[in-house]
Amino acid sequence: MKESDVLEVLDLLKSAGAAAWVDGGWGVDALIGETTRTHADLDLVVLLDQLDVVRDALAEAGFTEVLRDWLPAALAVADGAGREIDLHPVLGSSREGGVQLLPGGERFHYPPPVTGCIGGRQVPCVDAATQVLCHLGYEATDKDRQDMARLHAGTGVELPLDYMPAP
Repeated sequence: MKESDVLEVLDLLKSAGAAAWVDGGWGVDALIGETTRTHADLDLVVLLDQLDVVRDALAEAGFTEVLRDWLPAALAVADGAGREIDLHPVLGSSREGGVQLLPGGERFHYPPPVTGCIGGRQVPCVDAATQVLCHLGYEATDKDRQDMARLHAGTGVELPLDYMPAP
């Protein structure tokens, strides 16, 4: 996924009338305001009640292969060019944020989006504190640690001990 791909997908969803805010690695880069690494996919928070609109718009753009269907928690799709999008549906609104329904009845709250920058353009994205929360509860990879270090350096967000650099 390149910057132009991210902006193309965001424009496509906006044209379809669907709200989406950038999460994951691209969300970190949006908060920092620069592309810091290669990204295999694009994570998007979308509204659950707009999921059909989102899926239809993405399908028209070639994102027809379902990689993972963990609805209502998540849905990952890909196109023939190998671009992947991981959708995180939430109950709520882009103005107030929303709740993602997780397996086992758990819930995760995404606050309303903040403004970040990808490719010189302002985009809605997940805030820094929520980005940190999304990186807890599993064994962190080197990529996760690097993303969190860049997020901390770029925004000053506090990191948990698991993500603090070794002395």
